[in-house]
Amino acid sequence: MKNILIPTDFSENSWNAIEYALNFFEKHSCNFYLLHVTTVSNLVYSESSYIPSQNHIEDTLIKPSKVKLKKFLKRISGLPLKANHRFFTLTDYNFFIESIRNHVEEKRIDLIVIGTKGATGLKKLIIGSNAASVITRVKCTTLVVPENAKFVKPKEIAFPTDFSAFYSSGLLNPILEILDLLKASIRVLHINKRDYKLNNDQQKNKEYLEDYFNKYTSSFHFLTNKHIESAIQCFVESRDINLIVMVAKNLNYFQRILFNPLVEEISYHTDIPFLVLHE
Repeated sequence: MKNILIPTDFSENSWNAIEYALNFFEKHSCNFYLLHVTTVSNLVYSESSYIPSQNHIEDTLIKPSKVKLKKFLKRISGLPLKANHRFFTLTDYNFFIESIRNHVEEKRIDLIVIGTKGATGLKKLIIGSNAASVITRVKCTTLVVPENAKFVKPKEIAFPTDFSAFYSSGLLNPILEILDLLKASIRVLHINKRDYKLNNDQQKNKEYLEDYFNKYTSSFHFLTNKHIESAIQCFVESRDINLIVMVAKNLNYFQRILFNPLVEEISYHTDIPFLVLHE
């Protein structure tokens, strides 16, 4: 039984994440925990000395959240549900990340699924602030579902890496679970600004990955491009990639793929879900 935490703010982005998760794990036995967090900032009052009572918090924050969660459950009940899926609702008032961490530990969460919509304005971000905080500050495997992503059974999974870090089998295990669950292929992708040979450590890490994935349909691809984001966009389009997997500790790729401001022609961040792995 897999325990999956889905934070929701009741937006269509979070609903999209719920639908995606139900389809993604349709053949897997799962406990889905829908969590709504009223952040501590919403408890700040004009008079800083005023401390709201527990009854006040319950009436003004918790009860309305429970009502909205029930509506979400009712909406979920209208979907073609699976007998192996169970649903639970959670409400909390806390700092958002602190709440996520607490529930990950208490409920023994295996995976977080979070919907996201890129920010607008002068500083155009790839993903929203809540999703960015979760994948960088919570050490739990996280599936990020962008606003335009609709479930398509992943057949091709891209795994960008620069081979600079060694990945333990425990860290990579979620990839094998997905490959087994969906019968997909893994495409390991290396992108560099200029053509060069791998050093000894990189070569060893590459050989380790070749051995690790040898029982699955896998291939290794090398691209030369000054812009990692553009290279990934081309790869996604040419290979019909349905999911991108990244390792959080591989900072060189991780930060550039997820957090750099992007030019308009880069669209994978709004269309393709990505799975972030943590130690």
